[in-house]
Amino acid sequence: MAKLSHFDPEGRARMVDVSAKRVTHRTAVASGRVIMKAETLRRIVDKEIEKGDVLGVARVAGIMAAKRTGEIIPMCHPLSIDSVEIFFRPEAKRCGVYIETRVKSTGKTGVEMEALLATGVAALTIYDMCKAIDRGMILVDIKLMKKSGGKSGIYIRPAEKEKDLKKPGKLLYSYSKI
Repeated sequence: MAKLSHFDPEGRARMVDVSAKRVTHRTAVASGRVIMKAETLRRIVDKEIEKGDVLGVARVAGIMAAKRTGEIIPMCHPLSIDSVEIFFRPEAKRCGVYIETRVKSTGKTGVEMEALLATGVAALTIYDMCKAIDRGMILVDIKLMKKSGGKSGIYIRPAEKEKDLKKPGKLLYSYSKI
C-alpha cells in the first residue's frame, strides 16, 4: 500500500509539498449518475422543468466547482485548470442521467479531485433543480474512470477496461484520446 503523505511524522495534517515535482500534462475523467423517475427524466430531456435548463445549469455548476476544488477539499492544492468539459447522457432504460467530466491541467499535481467534485456538483444540481417533482432521486457511482500524467502515470478503472472500452460509443470520451 502506498504511503499517505498528508500527515507529518507526528501525525498532524499537512498539505503535501509538490515543489520538487515535475510539471506534466494531467488529465482526469470522472463519472456518475442520477437515478430518477421516468417522468422526471422525460421533463429534463424535454426542457419542461420550471427552474430552467437542468443540464445546462448543472454543467455550469460542475465547471464552477472544479475551479474551486482547492477551497472545498482541505488538502487539495489550488490549481490552474486548462479545461473542464461535462457531458450528460439521458438513459431511458436506467431512468437516469449519466454524467462524465473531463479535466485537463498542466502542473505538479493531478486533477482527479477536480473531476470528481465537478461530477458530484453537477449531480447535486440536477437533484436541486428537480427535487420539487422527485425527492427520491439517487446520486450513484461517482468515480474516477481514468487519470494520466505525473509520476504514477496512467490509471484506468480495471472493471471499465473490460466492459466499457470494448464497446465503442458507450462512454462519451474514448480513453485512448487521453
